[in-house]
Amino acid sequence: MRKLVAALSAGIIITSAAATTVSAEENEHKVESGESLWKIADQYDTSVQNLLDINSLTTTVIHPEDVIYISQPDEDGEESSLYTVEKGDTLSDISKKFGVSVKDIKEWNKLSSDIIVIGAELSINGATAEAAEPAVQEEPAEEPVTEEVAEESASAEEESEPAQEESAVEQTSNEESASESEEQSSNESPQGQTISVEATAYTAGCNGCSGVTATGVDLNADPNAKVIAVDPSVIPLGSKVYVEGYGYATAADTGGAIQGNKIDLHVPTKEEALSFGRQQVNVTIVE
Repeated sequence: MRKLVAALSAGIIITSAAATTVSAEENEHKVESGESLWKIADQYDTSVQNLLDINSLTTTVIHPEDVIYISQPDEDGEESSLYTVEKGDTLSDISKKFGVSVKDIKEWNKLSSDIIVIGAELSINGATAEAAEPAVQEEPAEEPVTEEVAEESASAEEESEPAQEESAVEQTSNEESASESEEQSSNESPQGQTISVEATAYTAGCNGCSGVTATGVDLNADPNAKVIAVDPSVIPLGSKVYVEGYGYATAADTGGAIQGNKIDLHVPTKEEALSFGRQQVNVTIVE
């Protein structure tokens, strides 16, 4: 009987260790040849800026075999399970920080609205959803009635402050929810004609480049502009397109070497252009 109990205990320990390993691996992505931050962000339904912040990157240049965290790891390298709400936080901000959805956070913490309270602990990724108490909006305690009018007035002012703060948090949360809905809509599969092209990348500061596109876009003034160079006979100039791994962009430039099913993506730095290399991607002509 003792041997059976020991075997069962060992099995439970091994299973727990395996579960922890899977959780850690799912939060990591090892960079493969030809990949970019745009492609990784698109794969995990997050943003390039989110990956830059989580991994403390100062540039979008990545290399094969690099390990990219998809959501915020804790000090032990495992995914954080709890987050303490700070002043100014909204569910939308927290969801973007950890690469999860507002709906998931509300389900894990049994929230019925988007209102959150400063100091409340929220379960992230459902790891400790049962242990974490639901973030409940507390009612401000009523001050005892006193005979002195001055003390009663001061008590009323103190009670009104948290109410105003909660109202501001709720208003901000509603605005963020509307913004999130628009973002989710933009992340849906684009509608239009899709073609396969060979893609390279360039910068406004390349040798012999003026920095101004064929349609007049000044890339020197906006180095982060999402612009691609195209063959107008394949993709009309001025078209709005969706490029796999790059996102929505405007077909605003041309190039002598861009003939047929080829495009050139504008990126902010020469290092990013070199890192991008030459890739085969799908382009959807949205409008």
